[in-house]
Amino acid sequence: MKHLVHTMAIRWLAAVFALALLGGCATGLRVSAEADPRADFSQYRTYGFYSPLAVEGDGYATPSSQRMREAVRSQMESRGYSHSAEKPDLLVNINAYVQQRTDVWSSPFVDYGYYYSYRAHRYVVAPYWRDRVDVYRYNEGTLNIDIIDAARNTLVWEGIAVGRATRSRPADRDARIDAAIAEIFARYPYRAGSR
Repeated sequence: MKHLVHTMAIRWLAAVFALALLGGCATGLRVSAEADPRADFSQYRTYGFYSPLAVEGDGYATPSSQRMREAVRSQMESRGYSHSAEKPDLLVNINAYVQQRTDVWSSPFVDYGYYYSYRAHRYVVAPYWRDRVDVYRYNEGTLNIDIIDAARNTLVWEGIAVGRATRSRPADRDARIDAAIAEIFARYPYRAGSR
């Protein structure tokens, strides 16, 4: 009996640990990227920012949009591109938005009913199944980085990061922006003027 209780406790702890790991993965970023197969990335050496940036659609910069711009500048320059305000080879546009999402989980759940049997003169336990429905509401943020061939005015690469958006202190927000943009650019395999 003692061994059975010990085994059940270990299985229960293993299940809780597995659920915690899955929960940690579920809140991470989902990043994807797509490149135009006809684009010749070896010809690009300079970049500039699209005007106005999609995140500055109201005509003014915010601390978040400025941080995004700085993070993109850092990523592009680490790949050998130089910034040019006049006739750049590539234009970079940044877009971000938040929308409310709802997840609905339904799972079978066993419950027990207790009844007193007058004939048997004792209580009887009867299990019954029902569905348990959990509803979770959260904010999901999407960050897009579009890279456009300025001469052809054509999108040549797009990176997208999607994850849960939470309110945070400015320092934490800046770190999350930097991390998201770094994850997006991890899928950008090109360097300035390289074949």
